[in-house]
Amino acid sequence: MQEVIEKALEFKKRHPMTVAWRIKANAKLVGSYISPEEDIKYVFIGQKNDFFYDILSTNVAVITNKRIIVGTKRVLFGHFITSITPDLFNDLKIKAGMFWGKVYIDTVGELVIFSNIDKGALDEIESQVTEHIIREKKKYPKREAR
Repeated sequence: MQEVIEKALEFKKRHPMTVAWRIKANAKLVGSYISPEEDIKYVFIGQKNDFFYDILSTNVAVITNKRIIVGTKRVLFGHFITSITPDLFNDLKIKAGMFWGKVYIDTVGELVIFSNIDKGALDEIESQVTEHIIREKKKYPKREAR
């Protein structure tokens, strides 16, 4: 759990233009969902929405050796967690705007969007997510075309 907090704060320090609030609370929540046999590979933060003006939905994303976990701790009560396993991953899209960028993680069930991310972090995020997915998808048996 502490490792997630440290890596999230390191990300914010490296990419200070990223808009993010309550990083420790969100990182602590996501860290509680990581099982002991999972290794944390990378952590990034951003707003989980498609609108640059919506700055109240900070999420922490953790790439482990098994999956991508995205979560946010609500201010008053409750939380949201999304777990993306490699078999459910479809596509990754990166968009860079004038000040911030967006990361789109397309899965079988939903489109997970991160916005208000420092443009300098986009290459790093793309590399980490892509390398994780390529590495992990090799472990799944190939499906035959119908």
